[in-house]
Amino acid sequence: MAYKKKANRGEKVELSMTPMIDVVFQLLIFFVVTLKQEDIFAKLTAARPAPNQNKEEATKQDPPITVSIGREGFFFNDRLCSEPELDRGIERISGFSKTAMVVIKCTQDSTHGNLVKVLNICYKHKMENLSIFSM
Repeated sequence: MAYKKKANRGEKVELSMTPMIDVVFQLLIFFVVTLKQEDIFAKLTAARPAPNQNKEEATKQDPPITVSIGREGFFFNDRLCSEPELDRGIERISGFSKTAMVVIKCTQDSTHGNLVKVLNICYKHKMENLSIFSM
């Protein structure tokens, strides 16, 4: 006589996510605690200027040149101008002083391409003292 085997349907297996989440958080905490800030700062290549030792030279600095980048275009010392006019203006100023500070202000609606154009113009005329910020 042949017996029919009943299929063992067993219990439904569920995978608990709680232990996996615990392990992920423990690893995250481990890496945050063991990370040294010196490692982060050693990898950054931001050149900070040395403090000026000569007090007389510090008081003789030229006023900063402001270039604002907005939706309308470029503003050179608060005057609307085109890219060639901006190029000529920075070229004229770089003839007097290559160390004059150029402050580049970007509005929220300015494009990244316009910022790159201003940076290229400053690089072309060897203007090295740049400050860039967004408004």
